[in-house]
Amino acid sequence: MSLYDEGHTIAGWTGFGIATVGGGVVGLGVCEASLPLVAAGLAVVAVSVLVTWVLHLSGWGKPPGIRPRDQWGMRIRDTQAREGHTGCVSCRLAGRGRTAALVAATPTAAESVSLSPVE
Repeated sequence: MSLYDEGHTIAGWTGFGIATVGGGVVGLGVCEASLPLVAAGLAVVAVSVLVTWVLHLSGWGKPPGIRPRDQWGMRIRDTQAREGHTGCVSCRLAGRGRTAALVAATPTAAESVSLSPVE
C-alpha cells in the first residue's frame, strides 16, 4: 500500500463533483452546438477550481506528500493550512509559503511517519 493519500479530501471530492457537472454541460453544449452552453460549462469548471482552492486553504485539503496514517481520513481537518504547506502550489499562490527556517525545523517525512509492520 502506498504512503501517499493524494486527493482523498473534502476539497478534492467537492472539486471533482463540480468539475464533472461542468464537463457534462460542456459536452451537452458540444452536442447541441451551443456556444453559450459550452461557455457556461467552462465557467462551472473554473468555479470548481476556485472552490477546491478555497477549501484547501481553509483546511479541508491535505498537503502533497507522505502523511501519517491518522491523517488519512477525509473528515480530518488539516491544522497546518494557515501556515502553508511546503511545496504546495495552492499555498504559494495564496502567499502562505513557509520560510526556510520553518522548513529546516520541520522533521523530514522519514522521521515523522510511523509505518505499519506491513509497510
